[in-house]
Amino acid sequence: MNSLLYIGNKLSDHGYTSTSIETLGSFLEAEGFTVYYASSKKNKFFRMLEMVSMTFKYAKKVDYVLIDTYSTKNFWYAFIISQLCRILNVKYIPKLHGGDLPNRIVRTKFFSNLIFNNAFINIAPSYYLYEAFKNNGYANLKYIPNTVDLQLYTQSIKTFDFPRILWVRSFAKIYNPIMAVKIFINLKKTYPEATLCMIGPKKDDSFEKTKRFAQKNNVEVKFTGKLSKEDWIAKSKDYNVFINTTHFDNTPISVIEAMALGLPVVSTNVGGIPYLLKHEANSLLVNDNDSAGMTQQVLRLFVEENLALNITKNAKETVQGFDWEIVKKEWIDLLI
Repeated sequence: MNSLLYIGNKLSDHGYTSTSIETLGSFLEAEGFTVYYASSKKNKFFRMLEMVSMTFKYAKKVDYVLIDTYSTKNFWYAFIISQLCRILNVKYIPKLHGGDLPNRIVRTKFFSNLIFNNAFINIAPSYYLYEAFKNNGYANLKYIPNTVDLQLYTQSIKTFDFPRILWVRSFAKIYNPIMAVKIFINLKKTYPEATLCMIGPKKDDSFEKTKRFAQKNNVEVKFTGKLSKEDWIAKSKDYNVFINTTHFDNTPISVIEAMALGLPVVSTNVGGIPYLLKHEANSLLVNDNDSAGMTQQVLRLFVEENLALNITKNAKETVQGFDWEIVKKEWIDLLI
């Protein structure tokens, strides 16, 4: 099998959520690929230094450099590593992430062209990003969806007596965690026994703001911090609705996982979400930051007969296409 250098944020040991570098990387290793990684350094400057040094070290030893490419500050490490790959004459593959990446390629067109026009190929994990890049003139594109191991996600029987809400994401402004508490406050007016559990690591001051907001409004929210995949899957059995409150998104793994677990998903309809979720088919959707609207959609699950059952059945069918046993053929065909 071929060998790869995978460039990305490998930060789960520091309390952050596992990203593609860890999930896809481990999948590829299991298929026989040799995978080197950079970087697990928490400090961004030292992380960047390790990415550069590892690229120099392995450029002549690997067949491809795979680069997780984001829309925020981490866009610049993708730029630096991609140009270093060009100098060292090694094929590189940007793996596109982030719901705001379509805006990034417009704002920084010159630098984006240097990255994406010179790539061996660009991997879009959603049709949202695929179409955005295609419409901006990038032709060397391939769609390979984000992937999960569906064997890990066993459905439990859900009862819809009162809302037991689950939210799983990093506490960051872009994911709008405070909206979850606003919805919870609204739900308790109808269902005083309703509960809310929020799972995820701190990424900015959103955690403190969300916790203070809950305390100010005298509602008890369960904050678990970051949990392992196994632990949050086990905890999901105690809940009956999954809410996704994000301002921007691509194809979030946490939503795919919730669908695989049989949780009805109620989400904001932003970014790449409408490419994954369809209102009243496999989910319920509302506008960005519409707390009242999401409250009403959640309430529907408890009064409309068979709505939750139909949504979760269709969602389970949707996620079949994200199973690694299906997706791995695309990666293997590309990399060997």
